[in-house]
Amino acid sequence: MIEIPLLNNRYQVLEERGKGGMAFIYLARDLMLERDVAIKVLREDYSNDPVFQEHFRQEARAAANLSHPNIVTVHDFGFDQGKLFIVMEYVPGVDLKTHILQRGRFNPDEALPLIIQACAGIGYAHRAGLVHCDVKPQNMLVMPDQRLKVTDFGIARALAAIHPDEQADVVWGSPQYFSPEQAAGMAPSPASDVYSLGIVLFEMLTGSLPFSATTSTGISQLHLEAIPPVLSSMLPNVSTELEQIMDKVLSKEPAMRYRTADQLGRVLQKFGSTRIINIPALSLTPEMQTDEYIVHPLEVNEEEKELNIDWVSVGLGFLALLMVGGLIPFWVWVYFVFNPPFR
Repeated sequence: MIEIPLLNNRYQVLEERGKGGMAFIYLARDLMLERDVAIKVLREDYSNDPVFQEHFRQEARAAANLSHPNIVTVHDFGFDQGKLFIVMEYVPGVDLKTHILQRGRFNPDEALPLIIQACAGIGYAHRAGLVHCDVKPQNMLVMPDQRLKVTDFGIARALAAIHPDEQADVVWGSPQYFSPEQAAGMAPSPASDVYSLGIVLFEMLTGSLPFSATTSTGISQLHLEAIPPVLSSMLPNVSTELEQIMDKVLSKEPAMRYRTADQLGRVLQKFGSTRIINIPALSLTPEMQTDEYIVHPLEVNEEEKELNIDWVSVGLGFLALLMVGGLIPFWVWVYFVFNPPFR
């Protein structure tokens, strides 16, 4: 049990619910609003770092502005008796990683509804200008009714302010799930979150990660250079379209992936809507009318584009041309009536 049973004279700590390398998670009671909450209390070495404190406050404020059914709501954050903490909504359930370890594999009709919900939440953050930086199944909470909520927005980015020597392990996310650009020490983008979502989906479908090594450096090198296993080599009955989606998501170059989580979610939603009954009807970003937003993994070739003709518009244009052309003799006649060539 935490040494401080009452934080900020408001949050009564009840029991420990989990711990990681940087924080402890507790179930607590908000005495002011009389509701259960989850509190993440950061390790003392993080809590006492003034640079991290400031970055943590900035990220907590940004995360608190995210209001979406697939994002764990941030209620409050503070610093009390040497402890930096963040207060979030209490979500009954367990994290997706636990489900994967217990089940081994998910069928597509079980995996897609969950990953689409994750795309919806992370895509909402992308529209707000935020990148998660640490997308992994441990940060996805699954409720008993199969609703999914994503948590821990911005904490990895706040960690970037301190311990630069830990960059490969902490700053830009978890090595098993981070993108090639994160492995190279570059700042993440929405496309980086998309790659990480692809790793999570791969693990859900196959029961294993695409890359494995004994060290963080080894895993980073695999993300940078190695080609991920072909999905059909592990799932013989997988559809070609889903395999193509996975290939695009796990591209080494960010520009080759879907640009935001919303786009990936929309592609998976369209793919699953004709095959799976329980695909969630989520509020994803409307399809853009620009060519840069590709919503289908199969590119349309040039011949197909040329054959995709709007015949109604062509017909109307031809009719207008005939009408205008038919008036030319009339106006010539009018001209010569008033301007006869010979008087």
